[in-house]
Amino acid sequence: FDASRKAGSSRRSEQYRVVHYAAHTVLDNEHPELSGIVLSLIDRNGKSQDGFLRLFDIYHLHLRADLVVLSGCRTALGKESRGEGLVGLTQGFLSAGADQILASLWPVEDQAAAEFMTRFYEDLLKKRMSAAKSLRAAQDSMRSEPAWRAPYYWAAFQLVGDLR
Repeated sequence: FDASRKAGSSRRSEQYRVVHYAAHTVLDNEHPELSGIVLSLIDRNGKSQDGFLRLFDIYHLHLRADLVVLSGCRTALGKESRGEGLVGLTQGFLSAGADQILASLWPVEDQAAAEFMTRFYEDLLKKRMSAAKSLRAAQDSMRSEPAWRAPYYWAAFQLVGDLR
């Protein structure tokens, strides 16, 4: 219930260096302004609430994040717009002030994404590796195990932004 639209667009998000959205997304390639992140649609009392964090809302966030992680399906996609580049969630978060975005290129399987994120954060936070090195290490680690060997499980994620 805490993953609400209000929480997702509050000024509190300004204080975090890493922001992670583990949620479904809606991508509209024809009208990218209708894209967004689906957060909690029900409050603690069981009452319906607007839980859709729209691309418009994302553009108006004031982030100081080094990294925003979008672990849902197809979060790196958008509409190619002449003169604008790719219009989608990644561009919205970059415009809002995030330095880097980790996002996916295709639908990700839940268990594989959870395993990938565990390995990624282990390197990022515990070993203090850069996001780029953590991404590579998580991919290499999963690729080396028979259960996760197929690129489908680990290759969807890419970094966008300042790739220091």
